[in-house]
Amino acid sequence: MTKINCFIPFAEKEQAQKTIDGLKSSALVNKIYLLAGADVQGTVEGCEVIKVNNLNASATMRAIADKADADFVLLYTKYDTLKFAPYAIDRFVQIAQDSQSGMLYADHYNVTDKGADKAPVIDYQYGSLRDDFDFGSVLFFCAQCFKQAVAAMKADYEFAGLYDLRLKLSQHAAITHINEYLYSDVELDTRKSGEKIFDYVDPKNRGRQIEMEQAVTEHLKEIGGYLAPVKADGQPNFRHIEFNQGDFAVEATVMIPVRNRIRTIRDAIKSVLMQKTDFKFNLMVVDNFSTDGTREAIDEFKDDPRMIHIIADYYDMGIGGYWNLAAHHEKAGKFIVQLDSDDMYKDENTLTTMVKAFYEQNVAMVVGTYMMTDFDGNMIAPGIIDHKEWTPENGRNNALRINGLGAPRAFYTPVLREVKLPNTSYGEDYALGLNISRHYQIGRVYTPVYMCRRWDDNSDASLDVVKMNNNNLYKDRIRTWELQARVAMNKKA
Repeated sequence: MTKINCFIPFAEKEQAQKTIDGLKSSALVNKIYLLAGADVQGTVEGCEVIKVNNLNASATMRAIADKADADFVLLYTKYDTLKFAPYAIDRFVQIAQDSQSGMLYADHYNVTDKGADKAPVIDYQYGSLRDDFDFGSVLFFCAQCFKQAVAAMKADYEFAGLYDLRLKLSQHAAITHINEYLYSDVELDTRKSGEKIFDYVDPKNRGRQIEMEQAVTEHLKEIGGYLAPVKADGQPNFRHIEFNQGDFAVEATVMIPVRNRIRTIRDAIKSVLMQKTDFKFNLMVVDNFSTDGTREAIDEFKDDPRMIHIIADYYDMGIGGYWNLAAHHEKAGKFIVQLDSDDMYKDENTLTTMVKAFYEQNVAMVVGTYMMTDFDGNMIAPGIIDHKEWTPENGRNNALRINGLGAPRAFYTPVLREVKLPNTSYGEDYALGLNISRHYQIGRVYTPVYMCRRWDDNSDASLDVVKMNNNNLYKDRIRTWELQARVAMNKKA
């Protein structure tokens, strides 16, 4: 009969007992192992304790592989009660056998003090390289596939062990989403979506980020998607730019896409018009169907000759479409610098700093450093976001792992016109950045030049699970297309 080894986090008997009882009620469960920290005392009758330092460490994955002597491995990743629907474990086994998958995960319910909410997850793709991909808390493995993946692990990570294992497993086996609601558990993180999205760049997580970058870089090398910083002859593996293409009336254009931002658009515009430069610049505000007074607020600045108000009333146009309009406008500058309508430039030197970086670093795109603030400009956690873990040598590989490229973003207009952005309002800049980085170096500015304001009306302040899943699915698709392009390019080289 098919059997399962179960591995669950253990802090104390009371915390784990209900989960253990539920697992024991299934005839498919062979053994239950408790993953406990070195200082944790006690056990539960009928279970075996495995001492671990970190649930996500490479050593923990190896310890699980050593104990896995059944057909399947069930790994639970939370310190709360897990409850399966009737015969849900049987369903995991059935799908695992039918699909011959290496790893499975399922839709589920998140239980909070307000009740139980559906928590659907998204399909895994070739380019699903985010280390924070949401599988839910139950990971179900073919034991042999798990062992094979562990055997292929080369590093000893404190934080990236489970991530490394998943990447290794994906090279040889399918990762399958069961779009059925098979279990429920307690939702530990009840923050709004807008409060979660910057966790990956929190400076206190830098050690974790470095490990994750190392793991994904190794994976890219193994599947042929890695882009080396230098060629075989020792020359840089990036296209050189002379910055002499085209005939531009101004050196730089700031582009603000906007729709219904009456509370913030004036601040954004003022932060641009106050810039001090030794070159000519202009401002393009691309306005799409604003109806709350935003359009009239923009017109308050029409007497400034640097101001260009573009009315883009297209029902089928996303922010990427706004960018394409601005890039191909006859008054577009040699460089185009981004500013969201919610945000502001930090001071009068932002534009000069961003433009100077193009020439100093010979890059087609520049990503700056931003500071998280409240509506009034006061710094809030996590503070300054500088992506210092990125390196010029490996930034374009690491970019396939993270969920955003930072801000502000600036582009050499001839390259921007060539590549173009997808006509979407989410992930459009990320897709562009990945495409550009395939051939060109991405420059970095590590001093804060941008204020990213968080407030209730931010477009990503509080997204429901369906919207979040749609966004993440699309970004994974962007990664998939980019990874496919890089693998194909490497094969031709």
